[in-house]
Amino acid sequence: MTGTDVVHVPYRGGVNAINDLIAGRVDFMFESLNSISPHAKSGNVRALAVSGDRRSPAFPELPTVAEAGVAGYSAPTWSGVIAPAGLPRDVLAKLNEALNRAVSTPAFKERFGQIGDEPAGGTPEEFSTVIRVELAKWKDVVQRSGAKMQ
Repeated sequence: MTGTDVVHVPYRGGVNAINDLIAGRVDFMFESLNSISPHAKSGNVRALAVSGDRRSPAFPELPTVAEAGVAGYSAPTWSGVIAPAGLPRDVLAKLNEALNRAVSTPAFKERFGQIGDEPAGGTPEEFSTVIRVELAKWKDVVQRSGAKMQ
């Protein structure tokens, strides 16, 4: 193998993939900070960069992938709460209000900060936009790459 060879390792997901990294069965992986931060902080793995647009407050020494030399790279992680389609608007509003209150508490912010995440509230419409934009972006990336599901 040369330094430019790429070997595909089927994604086993979550804990199994992290265990493979720690055991040296894989050389590197992209993983969310909330999953990998305990292992990075303990020294079991070495974090190289963050994939978002800015450095993580929990790992301020880590450059972004763009800062590390891949100009224009931006692949921030995000998560959210999804409800069934057709949920009554008043119920959705109450859930959204409660979630926004929760993510703004000092305890929530502190815990998320410890694992490298930055909680953010918002509206269902804003989150729908995030999902639409991300789906379009990654659909384009996958199509251009020629990757196929097996």
